[in-house]
Amino acid sequence: MSKVYHALVACRAGMGSSTLLKIKADQVISENNYPIETEHGNLDSLAFFNGDLIITMSDLSEELKGKVPYACGITNIVSKQEMKDQLDAYLRFVGEDPESFKK
Repeated sequence: MSKVYHALVACRAGMGSSTLLKIKADQVISENNYPIETEHGNLDSLAFFNGDLIITMSDLSEELKGKVPYACGITNIVSKQEMKDQLDAYLRFVGEDPESFKK
């Protein structure tokens, strides 16, 4: 069993866009059996988050580079493919093969 990675799904206020991002992330994670657990928050949550990655909108991910371990920036909030591509990139970044988690 591989490590379980912890992701914070956040936006500036922690209401609309991050809620939709969390739903989409959880769908992609479940469908692909990725070892990622998500929690929902806002920018204030970053002060208390010691997980592995942040999933957020692309404009905010640019601001977070260098301040968090890894930031997945999403442009199209309803695109499962974009979410999958970003999570695949993260898994490859940490040395995992995304294809190895398929059921």
